[in-house]
Amino acid sequence: MMTTWTGLRRWARAIKRDTVAAYLAVRDERTPWWAKAIGVVVVAYALSPIDLIPDFIPIIGYLDDLLLVPAGLWLVMRLVPAPVLVDCRARAAVMAERPVSWIGVAFVVAVWLVITLLAVRMLV
Repeated sequence: MMTTWTGLRRWARAIKRDTVAAYLAVRDERTPWWAKAIGVVVVAYALSPIDLIPDFIPIIGYLDDLLLVPAGLWLVMRLVPAPVLVDCRARAAVMAERPVSWIGVAFVVAVWLVITLLAVRMLV
């Protein structure tokens, strides 16, 4: 079980790194326009809080996160030229080692709490 858990954690880190690498590749002038177009859609979907299938639906709610994002990233990584991909993955790995901005995290959580409270108040 420990090996499976370690493998899943490694896979999740690779997905996170590749999402950042795809974002960097979209902004790189050496990337072809068609790879940029697909990359924008994939990165926007990966980072968006809105899913095709809401996460609160048991089991299938997470299928889009487990299937669509990795498949989209795989496609983008195949379309980006190899030298650009190597450079973007290296930059993404460096970015992943930066400290987390807890002020930014607190701000995002506060915004979501306010939106949730307003929605609940409107419904009640």
